[in-house]
Amino acid sequence: MHIPDVDLNLFVVFDAIYAEGGVSRACSRLNLTQPAVSHALGRLRQMFNDPLFVRRQHVMTPTPLAREIISTVRQSLNGFETTLNQTSRFDPATTRKKFVIGLRNNLEAPFLSALMTGIAASAPHIDIAAVRFERHKLQRELSAGILDAAVDGLLPLSNEVRREPVLTERLVVFARCDHPELRTRLNADTYLRMEHVCVMSRRTGISFEDFELQRLGVERNIRLQCQNFATACHIVAGNNMLLTASDHAASVSDRALPLRVFPCPFPIGSHVNYLYWHGNTESDPANQWLRAQLIAAGAMLAQNSLSKSMARRRGIQRTPCDDTASANARAAE
Repeated sequence: MHIPDVDLNLFVVFDAIYAEGGVSRACSRLNLTQPAVSHALGRLRQMFNDPLFVRRQHVMTPTPLAREIISTVRQSLNGFETTLNQTSRFDPATTRKKFVIGLRNNLEAPFLSALMTGIAASAPHIDIAAVRFERHKLQRELSAGILDAAVDGLLPLSNEVRREPVLTERLVVFARCDHPELRTRLNADTYLRMEHVCVMSRRTGISFEDFELQRLGVERNIRLQCQNFATACHIVAGNNMLLTASDHAASVSDRALPLRVFPCPFPIGSHVNYLYWHGNTESDPANQWLRAQLIAAGAMLAQNSLSKSMARRRGIQRTPCDDTASANARAAE
């Protein structure tokens, strides 16, 4: 069989079915009708003399042959796309493109804030979508182009997925400004005695901070679990519960609510986040640009955190509580 005898669009359909696990979802992804995708799958089956996908419980499961060839197919398709991108000379100042980035909930606000600050003026036609992702699907979704990049902790992925450290998180504790038991500092005994809000989207398991606390042999009293960090901040601002989260999350969330931020009273190590992308996009100019912007966003967050740390050491930390007190004083003059 020779390339001139093959419709290369068939491999686009093959990749979509493999990534989506079904013909209907592949149709949506490719914006094609179901008869068109089914016809293409039939031609592929005839070409390879193999069913390629077998339906099992509403999912199209790839056959051993399909699993064997998918990596080569994707590398070839991404090679074509890279060539086209190079030919079209990706220019963030003029190119219209949408990037999809996998982000954890607690990183979304600080990371997107820093990212958009960096690209708002220089890339006016670049759109960004931040989405949740399932870790066990990350490699497949990066390979298939469903995600252009992702930021998360250290994950056991193959060498096909590239990674680079992009942001180090340290835990801090949020409390309302007028908390009756926290005047100047938060110690370990008070922390364990208080009730806590935990942010976690998973139905089961424990959060990173609880995993680290358990390693130290302690357990906190979680009164409420919610899915959204902003929701947790609003709840803590109105009662005596505590919220433990990243210092980078604190940099964007403590501006609008009457919250104070305390150091975590337990010796929990830093949490390193990595930028992930697939090797098949390594030389893609568009993906290279995106990665550079995400790395710059991480550097901006790290610098802001350093500045806040220096300010605290010099005794000039300001919080919304301070701003409210200042405003009241000015009004009384």
